[in-house]
Amino acid sequence: MRKILHIDMDAFYASVEQRDDPTLRGRPVVVAWRGARSVVCAASYEARRYGVRSAMPALRAERLCPDAVFVPPDFARYKAVSREIREIFHAHTDLVQPLSLDEAYLDVTEPRIDSPSATATAQAIRAQIRERTRLTASAGVAPNKFIAKIASDWNKPDGLFVVKPAQVDAFLLPLPVGRIPGVGKVMQGKLAELGVRTVGELRGLAQEELQLRFGSFGASLYRRARGIDERPVEPNQPVQSISAEDTFEHDLPLADLVPHVRRIAEKAWQAAGRKTGRIGHTVVLKLKTAQFRILTRSLTPDVPPGGCEAFTAIALALLDRVALPPETRYRLVGVGLSNFRDVDETVPQPGLFPTQPAVP
Repeated sequence: MRKILHIDMDAFYASVEQRDDPTLRGRPVVVAWRGARSVVCAASYEARRYGVRSAMPALRAERLCPDAVFVPPDFARYKAVSREIREIFHAHTDLVQPLSLDEAYLDVTEPRIDSPSATATAQAIRAQIRERTRLTASAGVAPNKFIAKIASDWNKPDGLFVVKPAQVDAFLLPLPVGRIPGVGKVMQGKLAELGVRTVGELRGLAQEELQLRFGSFGASLYRRARGIDERPVEPNQPVQSISAEDTFEHDLPLADLVPHVRRIAEKAWQAAGRKTGRIGHTVVLKLKTAQFRILTRSLTPDVPPGGCEAFTAIALALLDRVALPPETRYRLVGVGLSNFRDVDETVPQPGLFPTQPAVP
């Protein structure tokens, strides 16, 4: 039986800003550029009390919290802190799978440092992070990645939650289905129509019915409802793709997707900008219809997009390649970069945010 940790830093970017600037402590901090096309990279817990969340349009965050202090992101500084945190992880295990700068999975089934339990290892890691970086982290301990990720969010901020193998059913079955990664508001509504609001009720549906209604995601729902996740922790995985997506509260026509594509493309570009040393060459647009049909369109330009504007322009152009009937409605849109190559395998490109963006 594996022993998996999911470590998640608490409001990471905002916490770094508050740590380094004492005048920001206790104030609602929003890490974002100001502007109509900007999105929130992170929000302090003081800002979250007003409903501000990451990936939210910056203008909406400003409306929700007029007293918010907007701080432009400093990814170089966040990455330096992230390196310190990963050094702590690797002192305990070689099996570390970073998901982003602020979270990672660790397999501590056989830790490098003698420890009485996975729980003790998680406690030691959190204490070392606090001592070295003056930041807090939350941790989930579980027999697999799926449950560990849910558990790490259970006692945030600065919390620890443990789900032992014998406790999996007691933990999972009462949970609302929205706790399952990938189950957004629209999917919750679809499941509610079937009388399913909890994981326990989801477990009552046959795999064939779930797959018939929701395709491959239905098969995933069947496994998650039973706490099944056999994915190993995979260290040192090179970046293959980076994407962001959003599920809408109400299904939208194609023409209404333009501002959402812009917003999501900016979020994806910011994530790509934190992956130094590799450059994405292919822009991918993903759509999911109200009937759960998935469409993807992609383009690999001669020169990879050198800035957010160029990246966004390609994503918007891919919308024109969607040829479904005009009455079609869409429940999800995603934008991503794939076909990553090392810098020395590609032609030089402009800076991440050039003053004059290249337009394909």
